[in-house]
Amino acid sequence: MVDLHHPANVILEIMRDRRQVSAKRLIEPGPASDQIEAIFCAAAQAPDHGVIRPWRFVQVPHSARDRLGEAFAAALRERNPDATAQQLQDARGKAMHGPFLALAIADLAGKDTNIPAAERLVSLGCALQNMLLMAYAQRYAAGLLSGMALQSQALRAVFSLAETEQAVCFIVIGTVREPKPARSRPQPGAFVSSL
Repeated sequence: MVDLHHPANVILEIMRDRRQVSAKRLIEPGPASDQIEAIFCAAAQAPDHGVIRPWRFVQVPHSARDRLGEAFAAALRERNPDATAQQLQDARGKAMHGPFLALAIADLAGKDTNIPAAERLVSLGCALQNMLLMAYAQRYAAGLLSGMALQSQALRAVFSLAETEQAVCFIVIGTVREPKPARSRPQPGAFVSSL
């Protein structure tokens, strides 16, 4: 008989049930301060070869969303000097979605230079997955957001990124407005082979 309360089964159920949710579909309430602390504690459990913590997060509270929105608009102007007023307004609006928002930043070459960039990104990926799972375990929905603005000078300036740092994605957490049906996931045979 399967023990549904065994930790391995509980974790697997959380992994199976978790869904990527777009920021537009996330509304209040978002996680409280103690829940946010638990989410960041989950991130701290990620593998970290050399104990260099090659990543960090910057929270974007609602009071800073206008500033982020201006950075998104400036990033669009960097890519497209002919952007229309509506396109710039749409870019600004992207900063307003989701109750909780934080930027995930990877340090690709700082500290111990013996740790390759790929390994640093894997560590950040594990931290992000831990955060997504913890948010879901707390009954929130969450997603990762990327886009061309992450490579912009405007965004680098707003977040004071060091030369060796790269903005990887935003993590957004909140309550899902309307759940979508589960999508199919690959079976192990689709991505596992033997040497």
